[in-house]
Amino acid sequence: MTDSGEALMEVKVMGVLVDPKASNPVVVLVDLTGQKALPIWIGVFEAEAISRGLEDVVTLRPMTHDLMKQILDTFRASLKRVVINDIKGNTFYANLYLDIEGKEVVVDSRPSDAIALAVRVKAPIFVAGNVIEVTKQMGLFGSKFLEEQDELKSIIERMKPEDFGKYKM
Repeated sequence: MTDSGEALMEVKVMGVLVDPKASNPVVVLVDLTGQKALPIWIGVFEAEAISRGLEDVVTLRPMTHDLMKQILDTFRASLKRVVINDIKGNTFYANLYLDIEGKEVVVDSRPSDAIALAVRVKAPIFVAGNVIEVTKQMGLFGSKFLEEQDELKSIIERMKPEDFGKYKM
């Protein structure tokens, strides 16, 4: 639940794809049953960070999100969950819910950074109900994902080129 008591839908990262029209990366979040999908357009560096986290890639030196994880570990803080809690205009917003010495601390984050950190620490990711409703109205939220594997592709193809890059983290 969010602070407002709103219901949340838990999602997992299905993967990072490249939008064929604009060559922008898209992180695809799916609900735990695999029935619903939410694509969010992100930047190239953010896509790389999420992909590295998903694949447990170890780099010679810690990259930004690895450093964030090391800082949390060093101070014995933990990321309890990520909530994609709002969409304003064409921008998504998220919060990190940290446990610091038993106290919950909420930190504003870009969703791409929140997701990149969550995949590293295996923290759950949630989407707020209001975000689901807005993205459904925008035609971005896929609801028959398993029955129609091409639904995500058709969502991407239906969008006009000028829309790409708008729906970002």
